[in-house]
Amino acid sequence: MQTRNYTTDVLIIGGGTAGTMAAIKAKEANPELQVLVLDKADIRRSGAISMGMDGLNNAVIPGKATPEEYTLEITASNDGIIDQRAVYRQASECYGIVKELDSWGVDFEKDAEGNYEVYRVHRNGKYVLPMPKASDLKLILAKQVKKMKCKVVNRVMVTRLLTQGNQVTGAIGLDVFSGELVVVQAKAVVMTAGAAGRMGLTDSGYLYSTYENPTNSGEGYAMAYHAGAELTGIECYQINPTMKDYNGPACAYVAGPFGGYTANAKGERVTGCDYWSGELIMNMWKLANKGDWPLYLKLTHLDDQTISQIESILHYNERPSRDRFHSGRGKDYRTDMVELNFSELGLCSGHSASGVLVNHEAETSMAGLYAAGDMACVPHQYLLGALTFGKISGTNASHFAQGQSHAEPDPAQIEAERARIEDILSRPDGVPHQQVEYKIRRIVTQYLMPPKTITKMEIALEKIEHFRKVDLKLLGARDAHELGRALEIHSIVDCAEMMARASLFRKESRWGFYHYFLDYPERDDENWLKRVIIRKGGDGSSELYTKELPPYILEPETEAGNSKGELKANEQSVH
Repeated sequence: MQTRNYTTDVLIIGGGTAGTMAAIKAKEANPELQVLVLDKADIRRSGAISMGMDGLNNAVIPGKATPEEYTLEITASNDGIIDQRAVYRQASECYGIVKELDSWGVDFEKDAEGNYEVYRVHRNGKYVLPMPKASDLKLILAKQVKKMKCKVVNRVMVTRLLTQGNQVTGAIGLDVFSGELVVVQAKAVVMTAGAAGRMGLTDSGYLYSTYENPTNSGEGYAMAYHAGAELTGIECYQINPTMKDYNGPACAYVAGPFGGYTANAKGERVTGCDYWSGELIMNMWKLANKGDWPLYLKLTHLDDQTISQIESILHYNERPSRDRFHSGRGKDYRTDMVELNFSELGLCSGHSASGVLVNHEAETSMAGLYAAGDMACVPHQYLLGALTFGKISGTNASHFAQGQSHAEPDPAQIEAERARIEDILSRPDGVPHQQVEYKIRRIVTQYLMPPKTITKMEIALEKIEHFRKVDLKLLGARDAHELGRALEIHSIVDCAEMMARASLFRKESRWGFYHYFLDYPERDDENWLKRVIIRKGGDGSSELYTKELPPYILEPETEAGNSKGELKANEQSVH
């Protein structure tokens, strides 16, 4: 196996929206520094938003909403398990990101006076800013990365971080075209490797027909774990309402401001709020168990002009195949409701609350390591949060790198990863990656899917241990592409084990359906209003413990001594 080496000041792992913004801002903070972006696809169309997005779900536009209102909204949405300083910073700085994207050519909906048009989907505030023609979002970001003279190496899948004590000093990866081992020395590293979206089996039966971009298979979670970084919220799954047999959201939250809603077979509205949350999924699950299933997205009562406007948003950005899917089945929003179903389970802070533990500076528990986007635990951050924390992480990584020297990579770490990779290559006639992946994802679906029980989680851990000892030893690859797919399975297994262990550790129910634990069916703020942390210990086994939440900067309740939405006196600045 040939080895290719790079040396850089700031390394960005993953070229999605968070990664590209991190690269831009790292270079902007210090144009003299070298910034390297590694992506296992191509940054022009990689990441969760590879084909654009139909809107920003959490835009805090002055005059429409305030950072205080948004922070309290997310505090309630995430059942109080939150670092308010991080969410408040996102809410405070996101408007600047919107204006910058606008200046780069990203299209946003505006009124006749040129003001941003926002809609209400959350329980209270108006934060949804439609992007009717934003299919070129990633192309625009990639152009800015090039303009800033950042170095980009596509088709490199990062698999492990290089460490020296509690500091990250670079990374190891695989070129999925050439099969070369790639070793990078870096003074600072920003992880933006996306969600763990390929965990459970899909409703359609296709392995890669996941709600999340299927290339987001949990590498960021896994490599952070193996480096010794703290992760949190891993027991808080992501499960979304999607269209039946289609790997995309029904988007009742997009259609809602125009009058669409979630309905039963009779066309009756069954949800008060279509904002995605564990509570929404819990309500849908309860309806299913009562026999009031399936549910539907209902638009048939709307006029043709309104439906055409909804189609212009939903059919040409994030999931451009959606119109062909409906057409192929002879369905039309004007005459037919759209059948819904549950997505497969996964891990993602964008729509939920799991990820690498970060603070409001995007700093992790390890020196020199920053994280942003769907793999960084800033709950319900969505696309705009990824961009905002991409900016924060890139800027801070740049500042950190200025005071550092390169550390020589540990040869033992490199050789250990080389051996792990070459072991798979030694079995060109081994079991194909599709078959092995199906088996671990079947285990995830059968035993980790809520409602959770102690018995199910313990069986899952038994089966995962057996899978490591037997099935992974049979997994083979014939070329670099198959090798990359096989390594993704290793990440899926790591994430599955973390999910089971973290779920068992939190002895309560919280986040609606996401952590509905039948052995502990009640929410217990007295004992569990805190974070569950999982990390890899020095002996290689998992360590689980709790951490108290950072002090709130806003009082969730008016009776607590502050007016609702009023910053505490000593917290007027969060950065």
